[in-house]
Amino acid sequence: AAAPAFAADLLGVYREAQLQDAVYAGAKASYIAAQERLPQGRALLLPNINFRAGANYNDVDTQYKNGLFASGQRDFYDYNYGVTVTQPLYRRQNNLTYEQSRIQVKQAGIQLSAAAQDLMTRVAQGYFDVLLARANLNTIASQKTAVAEQLKQAKRNFIVGTATITDSREAQARYDLVVAQELGAQNDLEVRMRALEQIVGKPVGELAGLSLPVTLNPPDPVDMGTWVEQAYQSSLQVALAQQSLELAAREVDKTRAGHYPTLDAVGSLTQNYANSSPQGIGSDARALVIGLQLNIPLYQGGAINSRVREAIANQEKARQDLENARRTVALQTRQAYLGVTSGLGQVKALEQAVASTQLQLESTKLGQEVGVRTAVDVLNADQQLAAARRDFAQSIYSTILNQLKLKAAVGKLTEADLADVNTLLRDN
Repeated sequence: AAAPAFAADLLGVYREAQLQDAVYAGAKASYIAAQERLPQGRALLLPNINFRAGANYNDVDTQYKNGLFASGQRDFYDYNYGVTVTQPLYRRQNNLTYEQSRIQVKQAGIQLSAAAQDLMTRVAQGYFDVLLARANLNTIASQKTAVAEQLKQAKRNFIVGTATITDSREAQARYDLVVAQELGAQNDLEVRMRALEQIVGKPVGELAGLSLPVTLNPPDPVDMGTWVEQAYQSSLQVALAQQSLELAAREVDKTRAGHYPTLDAVGSLTQNYANSSPQGIGSDARALVIGLQLNIPLYQGGAINSRVREAIANQEKARQDLENARRTVALQTRQAYLGVTSGLGQVKALEQAVASTQLQLESTKLGQEVGVRTAVDVLNADQQLAAARRDFAQSIYSTILNQLKLKAAVGKLTEADLADVNTLLRDN
């Protein structure tokens, strides 16, 4: 059964998405899984202890020619068990694998932080997409009302003979076009709501809208170059690429270590018992062996050298990926910064446009009262006001999103930033 619809603000939707979003949940699971790389890497440096045991039935037919033992057929059992301990003393590859596991754990933490910031931007984008789609639908509904009134007036004028059939058909065509636009706007609103539901995991109801007037602050610091430099230093995307490069460097060293000798301390304690033997003599033996094992690789068909060349090529790829990440982050930072600064200018201009359109509507209503304006003129002015308000809201939404994206580009987006945005909203 579908969950009940709920009304919430941006912060409430985000906190719900933290619990329900499948992408973020997958990132958390990947982070938990990555934590196990560390004990796995550490295990390569610790002792390896094995216990073994066996029981065998023997059926032996032996013919001796020296006369020392009696020939014939014998069947007997033998049993053995023991413990073997191997402690790596020098295995360069194992040490490098452990270092790689530490880097992988750190990288997983960065990936989880990046997933958290991505969730914030996705929730904000989906939230404001729904608000914008609703504003667009309201604007088209206002336009539909004005066009419908124009159609009625055109039909009346045609009946009384003050207008031609062409005027009536033109009004009908405008009305049909607006109806089609309204259907498209309704579909767009439904799609935007479903997109937000995909993140939240349940249907969304009424969402809090803007609380006007809105005060938006310019970027701090005001210099775009400072933001770009900060992105180079603290961007999560760049940090991930740097970790990947470090992993690739360790992989080169680890592959080259395939040429190095290995040295292990080995100890074993075994117990063997047999009630007979091919010579007809039983045995009960215990053996304790302690020693060192040295292994020197001499030739593996050129496989190690090939793996070294492969690892070097992958290291170069990681280096180029890092450079690409730096360039991408710089571009994203500049785009978001310019989106904020230009958006602030648009917000100011459109705020003035809304005020001017509001005055126009009031003047048109006054003109209707004195007989110099018609009801259609009032509806057209009301339609223009609705469109101006929609454009004003869109500019605010876009500027807010660019503010969030700017902080995400430098790796500084937090829940507190969403809380600040949330103060701009009110329950409708």
